[in-house]
Amino acid sequence: MDVDEVLRECGGFGRFQLLLLTLLSLAHLPLPWHFMLHIFLSAVPPHHCRSPPQPTASNLSRDPRPTPDDPGPCRSLPPSPLDPPLNHSALPCTSGWEYDTSQFTATIATEWDVVCERRGLNQAAGTFFFLGVMLGGPIVGYLSDRYGRRRLLLLGCLVTAVFGSMAAVSTGFTMFVIARFLSGLGLTAINITTFTLAVEWTDVRHRAQVGAVCSLAWCVGNMSLALLAFLLRDWRWLQLAVSAPCLLLAAACWWVPESARWLLSVGQTEGARSGLLACARLNHTPPPPPLQELEKMQSPGRAPHPSPLALVRTRQMCRITLCSGMVWLGVALSYYGLSFSVSGLGLGLYLTHFTFAAVEVPGKLLAFLLLERLGRRPTQAGLLLLTATIMGLRCLLTPEQQVPLLVLGVVGKGSAEGAFTTAIFHTTELFPTSLRQSGLGYTSLMGRLAASATPLVMLLDEVWVFLPSLIFISVTLLAAAVSLLLPETRRVPLPQTVGHVEDRWRYTVGTNKAGTNTSWALTQRHIAGTDTGGHQFTAGTDYPTSRGNGGAEATSVTDIALQPLGAGESQTAGSEESE
Repeated sequence: MDVDEVLRECGGFGRFQLLLLTLLSLAHLPLPWHFMLHIFLSAVPPHHCRSPPQPTASNLSRDPRPTPDDPGPCRSLPPSPLDPPLNHSALPCTSGWEYDTSQFTATIATEWDVVCERRGLNQAAGTFFFLGVMLGGPIVGYLSDRYGRRRLLLLGCLVTAVFGSMAAVSTGFTMFVIARFLSGLGLTAINITTFTLAVEWTDVRHRAQVGAVCSLAWCVGNMSLALLAFLLRDWRWLQLAVSAPCLLLAAACWWVPESARWLLSVGQTEGARSGLLACARLNHTPPPPPLQELEKMQSPGRAPHPSPLALVRTRQMCRITLCSGMVWLGVALSYYGLSFSVSGLGLGLYLTHFTFAAVEVPGKLLAFLLLERLGRRPTQAGLLLLTATIMGLRCLLTPEQQVPLLVLGVVGKGSAEGAFTTAIFHTTELFPTSLRQSGLGYTSLMGRLAASATPLVMLLDEVWVFLPSLIFISVTLLAAAVSLLLPETRRVPLPQTVGHVEDRWRYTVGTNKAGTNTSWALTQRHIAGTDTGGHQFTAGTDYPTSRGNGGAEATSVTDIALQPLGAGESQTAGSEESE
């Protein structure tokens, strides 16, 4: 018996899992609020140089004198048009700027005058936030495996609430950037632990549906951000509005139980049975097995905390690690590149952001459909190729062509979101159970690295207006090509160890019910049973059947795991059966 069987006996997906998923989905809502907040915090409204206090001073908007050259919002006219030394040349703004407050009461650009020559600081604020998210990936991944998912979830909610609120009352730009950086660390803890807890408390038959609900919670939060930004035009109140609820979420998540899988993996059998007992009571099912049965699920001799260096020690793992990192780089760069350019669609900032957020819903649903019909590799490469094509077509349009820009932007955002969803699912299936959190932490780091670089890449439009788009398209196309180098994981059992990853792609001749040669070899390491976390092959997929040494045909994962194989002996699949 493994943990999945215990969860099925405790109701599989009952009232306990439904309440848990509701709490974790609520904790998932603030993620897009903070991740996409830079669009509204750093908005630069129309501005011009403020008039100096001298009586003879003038600026562009107040000086009626004609001038052959428009100095623009970053320069001012000389005090006198008859001054020969100045020769009517524009001067730098020495008295600050005046801003149009019709759309934004205040932003960080208007608060600290990070415009014109200081425009880079405005974009750097977003970069530092994503640097915090990027560094939080491997740190939180390691800490959650060592100290538990629930503790990191609570800590993430508290850190986000405290430092997010501190950013709202910042007295200087440096304080604001530091507070946003630290809140990014807390958000990573929420992001990783919510999805992990939801999946680990669900039986294998409902994991995909649980992942879909968590993904759709992001869409709901992203759409609500447009409403919050529309109602709160001052950046301080908006920052506070998206940060303070995390304190309430910390109180709600106090009732979230620790993962029974993790508790078993670290030897805390009593704590695991206590959580399983609460699950069984709420689902009105028989109690879980006694402690002696749960202790048998732990595999002796396994390292409790595998080294992350195992990601690159073997050939297959090294290929998966490098290629998946490149895919995440391209997926994140295309996604945030399209998201941060929403103001250029001609539909208004708030309505455009809401439209982009709403189109993520069909994008995610399309990705889930294609993942089961076509497989992981074709879906990933196809959606990335579609995203790059749309970004290229947008470069051919002029700003006056608002309707085509809007249509392409919406479709491109949907395809980019579908590519992001596919990357998350494919990565989870690629890495073995013993290194899955480390692998997700690494790929998350690569994705956030791309997100951190996105605002800086957009600054290159001063060199050439099409240079940012050229970079986005090139990296996306490269990621699409690299995704084809990754193994296909559709209807393939989840690997348990590094050895499974190295051996799982050794195919032998066999036929399934349709008569096609799709069966694969099962070695002794493939069927060695469950690990200390109780992880087992995924249900709902086609499992190859095998025979032991003269034994009867096995048609389930449990039967396969119980076959007494000799050292180095393998099994040839003769047909495919669905569990």
